[in-house]
Amino acid sequence: MRIIFAGTPEFARVALTALHTAGHTVLSVLTQPDRPAGRGMKLTPSAVKQEALRLGLPVLQPVSLKSAEVQATLRAFDADVMVVAAYGLILPQTVLDLPRRGCLNIHASLLPRWRGAAPIHRAILAGDTETGISIMQMDAGLDTGAVLSMDRLPILPDDTTGSLHDRLAALGGDAIVSALQQLDTLVALPQTETGMTYAAKIGKTEALLDFNRDAIALARAVRAFNPAPGAVTQLNGTPIKVWQASAHSECGAPGSILRADAGGLLVACGDGALCLTELQAAGGKRLSASQFLAGHTLTPGSHFGA
Repeated sequence: MRIIFAGTPEFARVALTALHTAGHTVLSVLTQPDRPAGRGMKLTPSAVKQEALRLGLPVLQPVSLKSAEVQATLRAFDADVMVVAAYGLILPQTVLDLPRRGCLNIHASLLPRWRGAAPIHRAILAGDTETGISIMQMDAGLDTGAVLSMDRLPILPDDTTGSLHDRLAALGGDAIVSALQQLDTLVALPQTETGMTYAAKIGKTEALLDFNRDAIALARAVRAFNPAPGAVTQLNGTPIKVWQASAHSECGAPGSILRADAGGLLVACGDGALCLTELQAAGGKRLSASQFLAGHTLTPGSHFGA
């Protein structure tokens, strides 16, 4: 099938690779312009651009799809379908109408649950036990199009956004290849508004751990914000990132350290306690609890939180 592919991060890169491996003709790859990254803020191509160049595929990086010139370029490809995965630009109706078979989106949730920008983070934060990949026929709304196929995936108790992302990316690659193979027989089912939730983009302030909350919710937050932006707290006024933690039943004054040993730093919460087992001080490396304690002296009255 003749495809225009649009995507930007690693999640989309996996799908592009799968389509190419399956033998589809990728006419062009759309991706976001190179962005500054790293300590030197050097302009860096997206994961999708790097893969497209490796595969020898032509790349387009428009800042918008609204211009007549860009639309004329896309129209000239005479594509059967456009496949979109975490692209980051709005597709105007003119672009949605260009491919003969429309535009298909690979979305990392079981629509209509978690429409929007951060479905993986939000599913973990909410304590969902299941997620998946929806292949959706795109329309002008925000993830509101009819769903062609849905593949389910359990959320494991120790899943982080990073680990769940990788499993969903692999599933998304398989799902879009399968959907294109069955495109003539798949029935597009309109979404209902029942059960609809919105996965808003993650703000940095959300990653601040409030130990007045219950320990179960905080443990989910630590997993949801790993690897980015990283759950953050303070120890005696010093910023600390928490990369691994688990909920326990002990209780005490929120933020107080109930126990500190090689098994972890047990911090009292509004309900229960959170055992911190991997931490990182500003400018330092990720450390196990025992390594962290070797370099940080806890004095009477030490506590976590603002």
